[in-house]
Amino acid sequence: MPRTGPDPARILIFAKAPVPGQAKTRLIPALGTAGAAALAERLLRATVARMAAARLAPVDLWCAPDTSHPVFAELAATYDLALHRQQGVDLGERLLNATAVTLNQAAGAVLIGTDCPQLDAGCLRRALAGLADHDAVLGPAADGGYVLLALRAAAPALFAEMPWGGARVAALTRARMAQLGWRWQELPVLQDLDRPADLVRLAALAR
Repeated sequence: MPRTGPDPARILIFAKAPVPGQAKTRLIPALGTAGAAALAERLLRATVARMAAARLAPVDLWCAPDTSHPVFAELAATYDLALHRQQGVDLGERLLNATAVTLNQAAGAVLIGTDCPQLDAGCLRRALAGLADHDAVLGPAADGGYVLLALRAAAPALFAEMPWGGARVAALTRARMAQLGWRWQELPVLQDLDRPADLVRLAALAR
């Protein structure tokens, strides 16, 4: 049975420090190093603001490579967030470790990044409601990945040897949840912001 704890679910925002040349690297051809980093910071600030304003669950910011970037400290002070350093040799390990830490003190963990401006309070509300009677909630992305994964148990199979950034991440996650015998709910497909073409798609959706 999935583990439950005494506390409510928590929202885990995974973010990379917006350092030029290290943040949003796939957008550098379109925006340049400084432009890509500036966009990464705007997305980070907007995501934290939306999740905090929703007031649906406590919000934690999981930072890479560590918590030392000034924007992390500023956001923590402004929104009363807990800061954590991401731990692990790859994204899968970092997601798993953060989930395990969270589920030691909470009944659920809602994992999100900062790349999806469409991910709003309504999506979060549905994810939290879905955890009441499902083992997981998946928020698929249009590119084949996912923008949200809500869990009641830290299952290594969901994160190990995953082709992160590829078009099969959501499909493999579904297959692995099925192998675990889990019941899950899915949110509507949303557009994330990873590649230059995504800038055009999101601009069109905003019209």
